[in-house]
Amino acid sequence: MLTTTDIKEIIQIIKQCCGYNLEDYAEGSLIRRVDRILLNEKVNFTTLLSRLQTNKDFCKHIVEEITVNTTELFRDPKIWTFLRTNTMLDLQKRPHINIWIAGSSTGQEAYSMAILLSELGLLDKSRIFASDINTKVLDIARKGVYRYRINLDSISNFEKVIMHNPLDFDDKQTIQMEKYFSVDYAKDQILMHDFLRKKIIFLENDLVKNPKLDFANFDLISCRNVLIYLNNQLQTKILKGFHSNLHPNSYLLLGIHESILGSASVHFKKKGYVYYDEL
Repeated sequence: MLTTTDIKEIIQIIKQCCGYNLEDYAEGSLIRRVDRILLNEKVNFTTLLSRLQTNKDFCKHIVEEITVNTTELFRDPKIWTFLRTNTMLDLQKRPHINIWIAGSSTGQEAYSMAILLSELGLLDKSRIFASDINTKVLDIARKGVYRYRINLDSISNFEKVIMHNPLDFDDKQTIQMEKYFSVDYAKDQILMHDFLRKKIIFLENDLVKNPKLDFANFDLISCRNVLIYLNNQLQTKILKGFHSNLHPNSYLLLGIHESILGSASVHFKKKGYVYYDEL
């Protein structure tokens, strides 16, 4: 079992050798992820340290393994249904909609947002930015191609959020998933359609260094299942960055098990499954 001293040594070597600062990541999460890396790479702790120090590409690979998060289309459908029937009804009144998916991983969250906006007739007036520290998952996201057999929940989630008709839309029965993606069963692939891929701007960004994107302000920031891996100090830093990056009276979406505590909480008011920034 790795110790606090072991994790501190890894953090220091990664910082020195490839410039990534993991000091504010939750220790328990780091221990679990490094344990998994030791198993997957089939190396012991001493060998891992040596390779981190001597191989910059390997060091970057380990950072990517530590920071990767699992995701799927319309993860936690009840959250997406809430966005569709509440938050988006407010945003649709705005002349333009800017959305930032922070910690976007392999991109399913961003594609889910694009599909939802399209269903509500808001995609053309929206800009979607999706960022992650991990260049490997960004490459996957840009391609928009996913394994079908390990994404079966995505199909079920789509049906719960998009095929469901909570607002009694007259044309709801005409909506099919083929409008947005195709399934190639022989190749075991889900392929997002080009008009969605071209709508989303994927970019590399380290939330630890840059908890704010300087080129735009946003009507909705989604950062789901990222803060849970960080300590309280870094969570507060990122949340304050989000606050300064939101338009007045805009929204922040976190993971279903995440909440805003401490000094950052003065900026946000809980409104269903989202936080509302009133300042």
